[in-house]
Amino acid sequence: MVLYECHYQTPIGELSLVATDQALVGAWFLGQVHFQMGLKEVPLQGFNPILHQAKAWLDTYFNGEMQTIPIEIQPQGTLFQKSVWKALLAIPYGETVTYGQIAGQLNCKSAQAVGGAIGRNPISLFIPCHRVLAADGQLRGYAGGLDKKAWLLNHETILILKE
Repeated sequence: MVLYECHYQTPIGELSLVATDQALVGAWFLGQVHFQMGLKEVPLQGFNPILHQAKAWLDTYFNGEMQTIPIEIQPQGTLFQKSVWKALLAIPYGETVTYGQIAGQLNCKSAQAVGGAIGRNPISLFIPCHRVLAADGQLRGYAGGLDKKAWLLNHETILILKE
């Protein structure tokens, strides 16, 4: 399986996008925690149709339009991580949930375990981990940095409580 990588400049930093010929497997902010975690080979620099579609989706997202993701996404992780990431995909644009709410949906007794899986989300933005808040409504944890999480939530017109 050949991996391709390209970079995409967002208003809050550069993303590394990685895809196979079938699916997007990664979208990481450069320098974030767990950068390119799970990749088993070094991606080739270049484009393929999946990466072109991913960039087009990001253009619409950053222009304030929300569309369904037009490409297959295949995050690599454990079964538990994948179940958490699937739950994230159900969070509507412009809405938030808490770590505890996701834990409850998954019959998991640990919101911290959910937070750990969310922190390892390999497909930032496409799998909207930025829409998850602490039980008190505060920002907690974001592999790309809390400043990026706050920006993304404000971009989606979600009001953030300030400490």
